[in-house]
Amino acid sequence: MIPLKDDNPTDGRPVVTYFLIGLCVLVFLMELGSESYRTGELFYLYGLIPSVLMGHNQLPQDLYALPAYLTIFSSMFMHGGFMHLIGNMLYMWIFADNIEDALGQKKFIIFYLLSGVGAAMAQVLMDTSSQVPMVGASGAIGGVLGAYLINHPNARVLVLIPFGFFSQLIKIRALYVLGFWFVLQFINSSMMSSQGGGVAYAAHIGGFIIGMVLILFFNKTTKRKTKIFKGPWS
Repeated sequence: MIPLKDDNPTDGRPVVTYFLIGLCVLVFLMELGSESYRTGELFYLYGLIPSVLMGHNQLPQDLYALPAYLTIFSSMFMHGGFMHLIGNMLYMWIFADNIEDALGQKKFIIFYLLSGVGAAMAQVLMDTSSQVPMVGASGAIGGVLGAYLINHPNARVLVLIPFGFFSQLIKIRALYVLGFWFVLQFINSSMMSSQGGGVAYAAHIGGFIIGMVLILFFNKTTKRKTKIFKGPWS
């Protein structure tokens, strides 16, 4: 199930959402132009390494670019490959604008960063001894998805559902689209645990839950502009 767009217009232009997408794309282009990207050193320089953050290990001096706590933030804007970037930016493009519209630009930035930090720590705490660098906006975007589920469960989302060599475009409630995404993270996480893998599913899950919790707080302190969509499910 691949979301393509939502029927959930905003009142203003989502400047921060555009900026975050542009920043992630720019950083990725800079990665591609770096020799250290091809050798993998770039991810050790600016990615989040759980064992280093927790003080269990230290990086060699030639791989030390930032204090470990700052890599929580630098890692949010890096991506490991083209499809990693495209997948994250697609979800950001579809769902983040409505959260920015509801919270306003400044609060949305705070919300996004808090979601990213919380998601990163969820992954770190899953394995504090890990020496594998973490990169990607997935955790912060997971927070956006969790917030969208709370604020817009009835918004309709156009999704592409593949059926072998065929595919079908349908519109379904965000509740089902995001619920499916959330459950899929658990399934993939359990499969990765048994087979090995390199995706930070704990960050995805943690970010989603943190986003659901944070948006409840932000909603109480913000004049809500949430639109209620009533469809055939009401």
